[in-house]
Amino acid sequence: MKNSAKNDILNRHDVFLLVSTFYKKIRKEEDLGPFFTKSITDWDKHIERLTDFWETNLLFVVKYKGNPIKVHQEVDKNFNGTINQKHFGTWLNLWIETLDALFKGENAEIAKRRARKMSTLLFIKMYESRTTEKTMCPFLAEKSKDIF
Repeated sequence: MKNSAKNDILNRHDVFLLVSTFYKKIRKEEDLGPFFTKSITDWDKHIERLTDFWETNLLFVVKYKGNPIKVHQEVDKNFNGTINQKHFGTWLNLWIETLDALFKGENAEIAKRRARKMSTLLFIKMYESRTTEKTMCPFLAEKSKDIF
C-alpha cells in the first residue's frame, strides 16, 4: 500500500515541486494560460525564479531579487489592462488546489495565506497603475512646482 500521508513544505525540492506542478496547471488553464504563454519565453528560467521567490517567502532562504509588482504591471499593460479579479481568483484557486494535493502543514498554510495577500496586492497595484496613467491632472506636468 502506498503511503498517502502528505508532508509540509520543508526545502527547495518541495518548493520546486509546488511551483512546477502549479505552472503545469496554469499553462493548461483556458483563461490564464494565454497570459503566461505569451509573456514567458523561458519556462525553465521562470520556474527557477519563482522557486527562488517562494523559497525566500516560505523558508527565509534569501535568493529572490526582483520586483513582482512592476513585472505584473508590465504584463497587464501588454494585455491592455484586461487582467481582472476573476483571473486572480482562478490563479489563487489553482494555487490552493495544488498545495492541498501535495502538502499538509504549517508552511503549506502559510503559502496559502501569503498567496491570498500577494494576489490582492498585485491586483490593486496593477489597477492603480492603470488609473494613474489615465487620471493624472494635466497641470501637474507644468514647470511650476509651487502649484499648491
